[in-house]
Amino acid sequence: MKEASGEANLTVVTIILIGVIVAIATPLVTSMMNNTKQRACCMNAGGVWENNTCSISSYTCD
Repeated sequence: MKEASGEANLTVVTIILIGVIVAIATPLVTSMMNNTKQRACCMNAGGVWENNTCSISSYTCD
């Protein structure tokens, strides 16, 4: 019985760690995806992406 309790505790710790990692990684990945989307849109419009701005003033992305 003691071994089963230890395995259950390890499972709970593993689930908590996975949740923490997902909570940290999700905003990072979302930010990278949004940044990549903006860069790609700017480049598709013929602009250059520098300093978080597009060189074309009339570009718009949805």
